[in-house]
Amino acid sequence: MEDGKAVVLLSGGIDSSTTLAIAKAEGHEAYALSFDYGQRHSPEIEAARRVAAQVGVERHLVIRADLRAIGGSALTSEAEVPKGGSGAGIPPTYVPARNTIFLSFALGWAEVLGAPHIFIGANVMDYSGYPDCRPEYLGAFEEMANLATKASVEGKMRFRIHAPLLRMTKSEIIRKGLELGLDYSLTWSCYDPTPDGRPCGRCDSCLIRARGFEEAGAKDPLTG
Repeated sequence: MEDGKAVVLLSGGIDSSTTLAIAKAEGHEAYALSFDYGQRHSPEIEAARRVAAQVGVERHLVIRADLRAIGGSALTSEAEVPKGGSGAGIPPTYVPARNTIFLSFALGWAEVLGAPHIFIGANVMDYSGYPDCRPEYLGAFEEMANLATKASVEGKMRFRIHAPLLRMTKSEIIRKGLELGLDYSLTWSCYDPTPDGRPCGRCDSCLIRARGFEEAGAKDPLTG
């Protein structure tokens, strides 16, 4: 029997944090899942812990999966993170198969928990060109999830992938989070923190965040 349990992928950034707040507002019993994957922007792990505590979850699980051994991304190697905009095409901050890896862990935990709902903060409006944020991808993963799990094959549960932010702009996302009482001072977005732990202000993620707050008519509590 399906119930309100949900596994929510939580990076500690604006999108995933707002997604968690939405899942809670919809009445789901939320289980947050974060990843320490060797990312250079590791402050987001602590941000995820802060957000999970503020929003309130049944459990917050942090999985260690060192993707630096695979490489292929500026976030998991010594390659330079682009500043001032990365141009056309898929940027070097793309991490090979990241959402597939994360959703697979989420699916495994959801099956164990008996949670038919999996939430992800994917977004196609303000996203940075990542192919695993597209609706076609999320639909394909949901289909796979219901072909590949014991619970679904035995007819006990049908898994659903929820991406409530999919077609929202960053400013709309921020306004939604503020409406739900989310404290954005707890979040982290920067891909390339300064040596003293501050946001660089120049990477794609910082620029998208700044524009989002400006268009939302709100101040970013991290930068004033």
